[in-house]
Amino acid sequence: MNTIEDDLNQRIGTRIKIEREGRGWSLGELAERAAVSKAMIHKIERGGSSPTATLLARLCGAFGISMSTLIARAELQEGSLLRRDSQPVWRDPQSGYLRRHVSPRTDVPLDLVQIELPPGSHVPMPAASYFAARQLIWVQEGELVFMEGTLRHDMQAGDCLALGPPQDCAFINDSAQPCVYLVVRLAQQPAAM
Repeated sequence: MNTIEDDLNQRIGTRIKIEREGRGWSLGELAERAAVSKAMIHKIERGGSSPTATLLARLCGAFGISMSTLIARAELQEGSLLRRDSQPVWRDPQSGYLRRHVSPRTDVPLDLVQIELPPGSHVPMPAASYFAARQLIWVQEGELVFMEGTLRHDMQAGDCLALGPPQDCAFINDSAQPCVYLVVRLAQQPAAM
């Protein structure tokens, strides 16, 4: 792992601790809500372990925020231009998938994330990771199998899928080539009172 990725993992761990403490939750309470061990959460918070994408999705689901939001809070500065060299990049230590947060941190309730999914990868995501948002998946290169509950979507370059109601999902690359896709996430605005 390189220094930039190590640095982002440290900031993600710090951000998880801030999110937990900001809610007044103990390690045990977060562990129960996210179905993740207290020991693992403690290791992540102090930067001793890099969370997998699935584990990070569980923690974010417990907080009621997306991975994009967590990473943006950990890394991004306010501003309308986010240059490529400043875009946060995170690699899942389990699958090797590479996640690049492309959109700048602004008041626009939209996140744009580019994912490179290595050949043979299978990345499950719990329904909680889709909390309070609408999402599109747009395949840029290669082939992607997206499991939305029990519904299978076989996608090619150029295909775009609007996700339905939150349910357990999986991103799968059964091909011999990397798959590059964009996730466009629009946070739902609270209803006016």
